[in-house]
Amino acid sequence: MKEPINPAGYVSIIVPVRNEEENLVPLLAEIEAAAAGLDKPWEVIFVDDGSTDNSLDVIRGLARGKPHVRYLSFACNCGQSAAFKAGFDVARGDVLVTMDADLQNDPADISAMLALYEAGDDMVIGWRACRRDSLAKRWGSLMANRVRNSFTRESVRDTGCSLKVMRASMARRMPMFTGMHRFLPTLMKLQGAKVAEVPVNHRPRRYGVSKYGNWERLRAGLLDLVAVRWMQSRWFTYDIKESK
Repeated sequence: MKEPINPAGYVSIIVPVRNEEENLVPLLAEIEAAAAGLDKPWEVIFVDDGSTDNSLDVIRGLARGKPHVRYLSFACNCGQSAAFKAGFDVARGDVLVTMDADLQNDPADISAMLALYEAGDDMVIGWRACRRDSLAKRWGSLMANRVRNSFTRESVRDTGCSLKVMRASMARRMPMFTGMHRFLPTLMKLQGAKVAEVPVNHRPRRYGVSKYGNWERLRAGLLDLVAVRWMQSRWFTYDIKESK
């Protein structure tokens, strides 16, 4: 049997949290159930992004007595990109998994995504083939994805899906900026990463409300598109032939 190209030794699951107090207990239970079948060490890192509800108290309770549950808490709201970056920096794993805290991503998909990673991909991104959101949100996401792909010369089906698996060493080398989370596949490809997409389960939100609307996404994304396109044109890599 052919050995996996990218054996995952330790998996870090990074979850940004912004006012999701009702979702956190069932989310951790689902993560623990999914991780039990991975047959490898793992951790989950909750990054509280300045929540104004009881999310931080819930996270503290979840982490009590559980060494596989870690958390960070920002002093104020910094955004999802900052939360991912903070998680990348403290993660112990050589493989990172990112996901939302709203229970719309399904932790049960992680195992199949890790299998693709271990077969040779540097990044595996979820594609919400059957979105369980409002028509307005689905339309806004579709339009944003088309504009983003056209401007960055990409063909990614669903950059907005937070459920992703990626090589930690490459993720930590990505240039970080506000809005970075919308361009993770493109930023990984700048380093030569092999990126795969896989359909994943998507569920309706049970508790809480979405933190962003279509206009907020559009306004925030326009300048980011220019920045990423500039990076694509100026990015360079090199291989060391010899050194002493």
